[in-house]
Amino acid sequence: MNTTPSLTFSKLGCTKGGRQLFRNVDCRLEAGGWLYVAGANGVGKTSLLRMVCGLASIDTGDILWNGLPIHAQREAYRQDLCYLGHLNALQESMTVDENLAFTTALGGFVPAKAEAQAVLTRFGLRGRGKQLVRHLSQGQKRRVALTRLALSPAKLWVLDEPYVAMDEAGIGLLADLIATHLAEGGLAVLTSHQRVPIGNVPAQMLELQAP
Repeated sequence: MNTTPSLTFSKLGCTKGGRQLFRNVDCRLEAGGWLYVAGANGVGKTSLLRMVCGLASIDTGDILWNGLPIHAQREAYRQDLCYLGHLNALQESMTVDENLAFTTALGGFVPAKAEAQAVLTRFGLRGRGKQLVRHLSQGQKRRVALTRLALSPAKLWVLDEPYVAMDEAGIGLLADLIATHLAEGGLAVLTSHQRVPIGNVPAQMLELQAP
């Protein structure tokens, strides 16, 4: 397997409800780069991200991780992937600490307690660890969800509308977090209605269009 991670779309196509959303999408993303997936509403941006995450089947073409189809290396690929959708995917009846412990365990890693607390502090959530998620504001819930990225060792981040429900300070924190991830050799694929610069790294654009 290559030591430098890469993500490749080869002749990728998607059909939904009998309608072709996109086809023949070719793209290659390498370590330190981020891909901005753009296009009109309904063209298949979220569908593409779900295929990258293995949450939706690939209709035509293939997705390669480090030169191999993702379906041929499911467990290894899952460990290299961290997905954040536009929903926070938090358990409202659990505390912040419990949510972090649960979601990081699902990702196959257990961060040190001190590391988790440092990340909560970084995201303005110091002292919130024992608080039930249902008692947080929407912005605070989003920040809890984003701490999973800071704690994850995954090389590939897939982000669907990551800036939703975030204030200007939160957006800046996330942009800095992604920039650090790229500087450490990570990759990111995202779609967002908000065009936010990621450090000094220019976006690699992928404009989806209906055939």
